[in-house]
Amino acid sequence: MWLFFTLATTLLWGVAELFYKKGSHEERKYDHLRVCVLVGAVMGIHAIFTLLTSDISYNPMNLIAYLPVSLCYIVSMACSFFGIRFIEESLADPIENTSGAMCSIMCVIFLGDKISLPVWIAIAIIVIGIIGVTQTEKSAEVNRSQKLGKKLATVAFLMPFCYAFIDAVGCVLDIFFLEMETSPLIGITEENIELVANVSYELTFAIVGLILFIFMKVKGVKFELPKQGDKIIAAICETAGQLTYVYAMSGNGAIAAPILSSVCVVSLLLSRIFLKEKLTKKQYLFIGIIIVGILMLAVLEGE
Repeated sequence: MWLFFTLATTLLWGVAELFYKKGSHEERKYDHLRVCVLVGAVMGIHAIFTLLTSDISYNPMNLIAYLPVSLCYIVSMACSFFGIRFIEESLADPIENTSGAMCSIMCVIFLGDKISLPVWIAIAIIVIGIIGVTQTEKSAEVNRSQKLGKKLATVAFLMPFCYAFIDAVGCVLDIFFLEMETSPLIGITEENIELVANVSYELTFAIVGLILFIFMKVKGVKFELPKQGDKIIAAICETAGQLTYVYAMSGNGAIAAPILSSVCVVSLLLSRIFLKEKLTKKQYLFIGIIIVGILMLAVLEGE
């Protein structure tokens, strides 16, 4: 069953990325905040359902205890939602998926971990791809600055990198929070620690979503729910994928991890088919290099 859940997670997250992009509009100033609100709402519903159906004796103080990790994941997603209003999903997603490589480097720097030569090679491949993609932004073929203006074009292109970095920080923090010996979470056991952490994250996202909704109401921003269909589908797929991910990794994690890392390939294909996104040949080349590095890293870390 773990293979079914692995494939389901990969597909769900790929579809979520597709609808995030489909529901994000460049000309709508607060569209990225609308996505945050809806993701928070769906995650909040799922968290409440989990608390009602699971006997985990959840302590509300875990919201505060897990807050540093929750905020890293929430802020990283907000950066992603802002970026895809202006740049192609098939370009943003592979860059965002380099968070695993950044996490490995952070573990070496801050935790004293040692990684093997093949892992360093995989990271080097990813870096080469990133440098190449960055250089393509300056080409006449892409010409993003002329369309958006230099400042906005630069900020938008940096958003996937911000996602990767902040998400990696969250992953490093999770190493402490998901270890029984070091975790500050309250009332946890080996069996429920991941569930407690996930509920804390989802409830925090729901609270952030509520705050952003109030902010938009105060600003007089329209939030017409019937027109948010794409965002709702994305939020549901994101949360469903998060649920199946737990079951996917509970089986053969060494094989599941590389498959899950291919979500950026799924996202790229779906964006090309349904959104008709077209990148330059050089962009496809360097994105391909990034994906090779990501998959190689996932395989090596799963061994």
